[in-house]
Amino acid sequence: MDLHLFSQFLISGLIMGVLYCLMSMGINFIYGIMKVINWSMGEFFMIGAFIQYLLLESFIGSEYWYIGVIISACAVFVLGALVQVILIKPMFVGIIEAKMEYVTIITIALAIFLRNLALLIGGPYIYTPPDYAKPTQLLTLPLSGNRLVAFIGALVLLGLFYFFIKKSWTGKAFQGVAQNRAGVQTSGVNVLRYDMLAFGLGTALAGAGGALMAPIFSVHPLCGLAPTIRGFEIIVIAGLGSIPGILVAGLLLGFAESLGSAFISPSFVDIYGFILLVIVLSIKPYGMFGKAERTV
Repeated sequence: MDLHLFSQFLISGLIMGVLYCLMSMGINFIYGIMKVINWSMGEFFMIGAFIQYLLLESFIGSEYWYIGVIISACAVFVLGALVQVILIKPMFVGIIEAKMEYVTIITIALAIFLRNLALLIGGPYIYTPPDYAKPTQLLTLPLSGNRLVAFIGALVLLGLFYFFIKKSWTGKAFQGVAQNRAGVQTSGVNVLRYDMLAFGLGTALAGAGGALMAPIFSVHPLCGLAPTIRGFEIIVIAGLGSIPGILVAGLLLGFAESLGSAFISPSFVDIYGFILLVIVLSIKPYGMFGKAERTV
């Protein structure tokens, strides 16, 4: 393999790694605030993809794809916030034992419900939204316009999310809730309200990812499955609760899949991430940036 071809695989891995980060960032953010894992994130990704498809096909057209991404993210945010208030918030009000186990069951049941609802409404068909842009070239890599748009869109969303968390007052309040829920309440922070916002923002990231990647993965009731698997792989590799770790792990996963496809076989692309996960956990059981929790 010459250097030119090798650089193409590196760029391809970089693009896919950034796209995977968008999904895992939403999962990780919800866990960081609420200490629960939303197992229905793939279905929120799927809903965002379906909304984008309907908007591009029936209302705004492919030239306004970015408006569709914003509308999809906002719609999924509202849906996620409602889900949190109706289904998950009751677990955090009052004294309930094993609340995390209840939340796990609820989000898995929600995933099954949303998936079958999409199947009932849209049928077992694959829908392909119109292309966002014409094929182009990124450095040495010939690239479809859809992937380039999704890559740039994911970078923008990740950058805005990082700025929001680190620089805004609301973001600092989120950091306080993540670090010490009881402590921030003494400062007048309504942690239950921030739980709702966190769940909505996390699902909105997934919905925006679904809207950006709709032409890449196509749109169908199971289109969120592959990104969700990658998202959870990244979180385990990085360690739960680490935002910088998400970015590093996402890039490593993208490079592992791209280079594994180049040097071994593209037929095993779904396996390379699990191999990387096993290697990392055998060296650092809590993930690259994770820390062991005190048990006493």
